[in-house]
Amino acid sequence: MTTQPERPVVQVKYVDTNEGGLWVTWRWEHALTEPRIWGIPPHALAGALAAFDQAVPNPRPGESVDDALRRAWDVWGDRGRERRVAGALAAALIPQGLGAELNRFLAQGARPHVRIQPSRALAAVPWEALLIDEGTRMVHDVDVSTLLPASVRNSPRRVAAPERPGGSVVAAVNPVVPGGLPGLGSVLREREPVVEAALCAHGDRVVGGLRPHLSREALLEGLAAAGRLLYVGHVTTGAYGLDTSLHLTDGPESSGRAELVAGVHRPLTAADIALGDRWRMPARVALIACASGGEQAFADPTGLVSAVTARGASVVTSARWTLPTDVGLEWLQASRLGAHATSSSAPFHAFAGIVAAVDAAHEAQDPVAALSAWQRAEADAWERTGDPAHTPLLWGAITTSVA
Repeated sequence: MTTQPERPVVQVKYVDTNEGGLWVTWRWEHALTEPRIWGIPPHALAGALAAFDQAVPNPRPGESVDDALRRAWDVWGDRGRERRVAGALAAALIPQGLGAELNRFLAQGARPHVRIQPSRALAAVPWEALLIDEGTRMVHDVDVSTLLPASVRNSPRRVAAPERPGGSVVAAVNPVVPGGLPGLGSVLREREPVVEAALCAHGDRVVGGLRPHLSREALLEGLAAAGRLLYVGHVTTGAYGLDTSLHLTDGPESSGRAELVAGVHRPLTAADIALGDRWRMPARVALIACASGGEQAFADPTGLVSAVTARGASVVTSARWTLPTDVGLEWLQASRLGAHATSSSAPFHAFAGIVAAVDAAHEAQDPVAALSAWQRAEADAWERTGDPAHTPLLWGAITTSVA
């Protein structure tokens, strides 16, 4: 007889079909020899995915970042419309059989952990924000994390870094990018008390800090014996997942696979990390930047999250899509003033709040549970007030993978 666990964990994998449908498989980690399979036909998905596509703030071909955010804000800034999209996604994507099994554990007082490996078509789905009942999001009932491909988690080359509770925190928070390049400026206000307080709480454990001049060589040195990495800044994507880059204070003198930007800056690519033998990541890594965790959208889903996992990280928190800064959120809210405008607590500290919440979660024994608790609080505030400071555009973007 299979023993019932205190905290049941289920692995759920979605696979796209050529016809536009999905195959879903799931298996509970306490009963790995009992997999389930479920098919979702194209007609049951099309409407929900088309509506959600309008809400994904990643720029389409020929679309600027501002235009993409404005388009997405028509959904995320309207509580009623956002609820309809979130409810349609839940109805279309959660198999009845899986829902019934989750409900049985919930009835027994257990809180399941759902590890989801999305298909390419579902790369940006904010599972935590799916509306499964009136006022109830998925994150209210379960903890959710991203399941990386087995080829990444179980790679024979991967050597998991040891957990170092109380170890140094390498904080590459809003690093200076040389050249004053358009689109690569500061992601935080000049003074951001929410983030400052979070970093100050770590005392002399912090290496780096706010707005540092931090090269890849300095980062390598800091990571040598670190407990974790907190990166907050810019991430840009390319034609392939391994082209995904984060931006430090690296000039032309830095070596790497990326081409120089405007002759003054060389980004650090996922390929540099994954294929560079000098890189060793700490057990916990946070990448708070636009689409830092968007690699599932590529045909070969290998980007920054996979790269840092391959280099030793076990817990990686990232963003599924383009994130507005707090100044950008204020601009979006101002652009919607009218019949559908909701109450506002501007000036906002919502993006800064993400940084503080992720930083605190990575200090916790169970980062996934800690982040889920924060997302539940944000979901409750959004449901109660409709304040843009609590829009799922922000908290719904954040996901954590556990290797």
